[in-house]
This record gives sequence, C-alpha cells and structure tokens, in this order.
Amino acid sequence: MAKKKNITIFFPCVGRRVVLLNSFRRTARQLGLTTRIVGADSDQFSPALQCCDRKFVAKRVSHPGYTREMLSIIKREKVDLLIPTVDLDLAIWARHRTKLTRSGCTALISSPKVVQICQDKRLTYEFLKTHGFDTPKTISARQALSQNRPQFPCFLKPWDGHASRGNYIAHNRDELRFYSKHVPNCIVQEFINGQEYTVDVLVDFNGHVRCTVPRRRIEVRAGEVSKAVTVKHLEIMQLCQKLIQILKAGPGIITIQCFLTDDNQVKIIEINPRFGGGVPLAIKAGANFPKWLLQMWLGQNPKINPTRWRQGLMMLRYDEAVWFQK
Repeated sequence: MAKKKNITIFFPCVGRRVVLLNSFRRTARQLGLTTRIVGADSDQFSPALQCCDRKFVAKRVSHPGYTREMLSIIKREKVDLLIPTVDLDLAIWARHRTKLTRSGCTALISSPKVVQICQDKRLTYEFLKTHGFDTPKTISARQALSQNRPQFPCFLKPWDGHASRGNYIAHNRDELRFYSKHVPNCIVQEFINGQEYTVDVLVDFNGHVRCTVPRRRIEVRAGEVSKAVTVKHLEIMQLCQKLIQILKAGPGIITIQCFLTDDNQVKIIEINPRFGGGVPLAIKAGANFPKWLLQMWLGQNPKINPTRWRQGLMMLRYDEAVWFQK
C-alpha cells in the first residue's frame, strides 16, 4: 500500500455518515496524515456532505452517467482511498476495483462475485446452505402460495432490497397474497424468533479476518440501528469469521446480520460487504477500524487484539444537527 503522508478519502453516497467520516478524519490526523475528505451525494442537503472538504452534488446511482461522474471525481481529486457506505453502488465499485487500483486508488470493496452473492438474497441463501451455515428457509412468493399449509408467520422482502425497505410479516394466507403482490422481486423467508445481532468483521488487504465485533440490536429506526450494545459472544464471532473466510470477502468491513434463537442457534440472515450504519459503536468500543485500515493502507501491519474491545458498551443514537451557510 501507499507510503506517503497525505491522503484523500472519498465517500460516495455519503448521506448521514457524519460520525464515520469524522472517525477517519480524526484517526488520519493522529497518524500524521494530511487528510482531505471528498464526498458525493445526490442530495445537496446530505448532512455528511457538509462536513467534507470537497463536496459534489452528484447524479443518482440509477442514472446512466453516475459511474462516469464518480470515476471523473476520483481522477480529478486524486483519490487514494474509496469507502462505500451503501448498497446501491457496491456492484459498480466491484466492477471497477482493478481499474481503480491501477490508477492508485484503493477501494474497500469485495470482488464482483462476492458482491453479487451478498446483494441477491437468493444467492445468499444458496451460499449459506451449501457451506453448512444455518439460515432461514427462503423460497419464492409463488412457491409459498402454492403450498397447502404455509408456515405462518413468514417474512417477505425483495431479494435485491436494502435498508429494510419493502419488508413485511404475513400472518395468514390473505396477507401473504396481498404483500407478495406489492413487494417487488419478492421472496418469502421463515420467520425467526430471537435476538438480532449485527456483526462487524474487519478484513485486511490480504483477505485475513482480523477482528469481529457483535452488536446486539435493541431498536431500529428507518432500517438503521438506533440502540445497540456490544456483546462478546464467542460462537457468533467464530461463525462469522469462518463465513467471511469461506466467502473471501473484503478488504474493509463486512457486516453480517444474524439471529440468536431462543434455543441458542445462530441463524445468518444477510451479508453486507460495506460499513454498516451502527459501526461507530464498535469503533467507540475499541475496535478502531479506521486506524487499522489506514495503517494497512500505509503498508503497516497493525497489531490487533481481536477481542480487546469493550463488552457491554451501549449506543443510544439521537438526532443531531449540521449547520452550514447556504
């Protein structure tokens, strides 16, 4: 990786990631790096965009000119490190990661194959089952409706969905029929009772898992965790480490969603090859992902104790304001 003492970090679709952005800025300065943060978002009033040193109001990811515009920004701003934070453009960065590397930009993105497995929940299910991981049974809406006795309740969501959009619980056949017509690309999953966990997994530039932090989700708002607590659950940590090693995801942070059932079974729900919205909790608990990733980018091999982070640290998120002169 790079050896220079200045760094330009790019956050596309930067949205509300103010805490994450500031964590990288603060850590870079502590490492003696002259830091410039570049951000882009389709919303000119994105809170995190106002915190960037260079900000771009960009096209939406769905726009045919989005990729060209982002690559132009990266080239013009001489971006050193690209950090995706949403699902929408992961496939784009995966396709271009080799090209970015050749141009001197390191992208914290998995391979196109890994991104495809993670973003298509049907492929996620097949991958998990093939490799022996416990996961809720997943079928198409048509298969569910054709069953004589579907199991209720059941969970409906788009196979290509994100941020919990289009997610519903059906308690009977009428609800199943209704929601299946209104959920695009609908799949039906076994409903799981238990406690939900989000697990942050750090993967280095050589594909090795270096740290795993489970966060028990207490409350979620608009698809993003608002209350959570760190838990050193050894089985969850070992299982997620094994999963990421088999998947060959990374580099960067990979976020895994799972349930711990009432009879202590761990069921994997989703895999997201990017920073999750609740990652500031893991960072605050002592898993200093920004520092370790920047040290790796500098060509260093940071000494990481994978369990040296605080157990039982709780995060209670609340609304804060960003002020700027229009």
